[in-house]
Amino acid sequence: MAQFDRNSQKENRPRASEPNFNWRGVILIVIAFTLIAMAMVFYRGGMQPVEDVPYNRFLELLENKQIVNDKNYPLQLVVEDGRPTQTLRGAYIRQGIGSAPAQPMPFRTTVYLSFTNNLQEKLAAAGMQPAIKTESNMLAQTLVGFLPIALFLLVLYFLFRQQIRMAGKGALNFGKSKARMLARDKNKITFRDVAGVEEAKDEVQELVEFLRDPKKFQKLGGRIPKGVLMVGPPGTGKTLLARAIAGEADVPFFSISGSDFVEMFVGVGASRVRDMFEQGKKSAPCIIFIDEIDAVGRHRGHGVGGGHDEREQTLNALLVEMDGFDTQEGVIIIAATNRPDVLDPALLRPGRFDRQITVNLPDVKGREEILRVHAKKVKLAEGVDLAVVARGTPGYSGAELANVINEAALLAARRGLKGITLSELEEARDKVRWGKERRSLALSEKEKQNTACHEAGHALLLELLPHTEPLHKVTIIPRGPSLGSTMWLPEEDKYTNRKNELLASLAVKMGGRVAEEIVFGDVTTGAAGDIKMATAMARKMVCEWGMSEKLGMVEYGEHEDYVFLGRELTRNRDYSEATAEEIDREVRRLLDDAYQTAKQTLIANRDHLDAIAKTLLEYETLDGSQIKELIKHGQLRNPPPTVTPTSGEKMAPEKPPRQVVVGPEAPPLPGALGGAPA
Repeated sequence: MAQFDRNSQKENRPRASEPNFNWRGVILIVIAFTLIAMAMVFYRGGMQPVEDVPYNRFLELLENKQIVNDKNYPLQLVVEDGRPTQTLRGAYIRQGIGSAPAQPMPFRTTVYLSFTNNLQEKLAAAGMQPAIKTESNMLAQTLVGFLPIALFLLVLYFLFRQQIRMAGKGALNFGKSKARMLARDKNKITFRDVAGVEEAKDEVQELVEFLRDPKKFQKLGGRIPKGVLMVGPPGTGKTLLARAIAGEADVPFFSISGSDFVEMFVGVGASRVRDMFEQGKKSAPCIIFIDEIDAVGRHRGHGVGGGHDEREQTLNALLVEMDGFDTQEGVIIIAATNRPDVLDPALLRPGRFDRQITVNLPDVKGREEILRVHAKKVKLAEGVDLAVVARGTPGYSGAELANVINEAALLAARRGLKGITLSELEEARDKVRWGKERRSLALSEKEKQNTACHEAGHALLLELLPHTEPLHKVTIIPRGPSLGSTMWLPEEDKYTNRKNELLASLAVKMGGRVAEEIVFGDVTTGAAGDIKMATAMARKMVCEWGMSEKLGMVEYGEHEDYVFLGRELTRNRDYSEATAEEIDREVRRLLDDAYQTAKQTLIANRDHLDAIAKTLLEYETLDGSQIKELIKHGQLRNPPPTVTPTSGEKMAPEKPPRQVVVGPEAPPLPGALGGAPA
């Protein structure tokens, strides 16, 4: 078990969600508008001020002898091709204002040819002879008209240049690898941050030594494994262990998910595989970590309708690259999955993934180490013994243990405590595994009586029957999906179960239904989860574990935790119909025997059953020691504090699904028999 913390080291890369103010774009816009204004001014007559004089005003100036032939502003008649107007340019004497002297003022006027046929005569009478100037400024007009558009497009280009480049890059780089590189100075995780997986750390230690000193192995002819496949349940720290290997070896660490290879475009996945290996060779020595490799490495040819062509091409490229990969280059492939059963056999053969490392759930010592690692980040109260919490969390993964510490810290903060006590840790443990107490769920008195009787039957059988696990707690407070729960915790980690223990477990599962029948003379739907789990356990005893004397030590049928879609549809049963009927009869016999055992035991101890149910109605939650007091003395000598009903009990009652939260047929896991009756 490893501390599970994939995001403990953040990569320092700019955040796309935090845009910066584009000063360069603003400056470009200002320059563009300035150029446009200058062009318009130039087109309108240059930088010098020119007065636009109406033609009638011009005639008055001409009659008053105010039109002059100034050398700086000679009189010109500009004739433009293809236009019905002419422009007359020149200067007139503008009278001064106050003491200011009169001065020539440049002007221009527009002469409409259709209305002014005698302009030449009037100018000749005034002694004026304008110079005729012909202009053809079609090109200039076109350029000036197009200039604003060109400047606008240029500004847009500079503003969105980066986006345009990225768009082109994305269109041309579909086949580039999406592997994220964690540089040496960014990876601070070492084996000190990984707890509970001592065997796995020992196996990968030689990988670290090879990356540190490859010549040590090469001079003896040794060959380091090309690939290492880490297999284990979710939350056991496979990713963290791979990152710790890179941190210990002080080499670059490439991380990619199996789903990053497959895209909607055919051939992209294979191209990304090749590019990923090319990047690895350039950065050698390094580690390439492929998380959830089952997304791309699934068994070829399985499933309804055949295989997925794109995924199979990607897998073929991965097989070819790993087969031709030279381990002397110092690049090691590490992959992680919790579905090793679905991987293609060609991927697991020696020469590709030479070594498989199993990262199991931690034992009690490993759980204590993991709790200590996570407890460094929070403040514990004095006297808190994490060994007690470790013994009470069998079957918890590293992720669940981290969640226990976090939930305990949140709970202590809500209560206003200065440190996390053992009480918060135990409550967080129950919440993580069995759900939060739902005290706001209103139950009628009849529902409470049924629930108390049901849970009392489970609890009493756990205490009275031999070969059972110690009772931890029984409650009629709704928790998670159930209305009540009976929880047991093993004294030590268990990896196998004896037949007598399984038979006793079947009887305990029947205790809730039997107690209802004895007390009320009727049964409810609350035992649905108990029946489902008991039936599954009995069938495994007969078909998988060889615990039926009549059917013997024979496995009947292929039993896989995970099956491919399609394989299950085409599977042929490897035993006859007569054998199937015999299996059903044997499963029924085991369940009936367990029911009779539970019924006889509860009838013989009816007074204890009633006492436990009555006390549960009063206190709602009892632990194992208090149940023992009730059985031994008939009453509680150290009663728990009475629970004050919450205001939520005024709500209308509802009926959540009844089911068992965790069952004892899974040996490493603590049990909780739920499913209170309706």
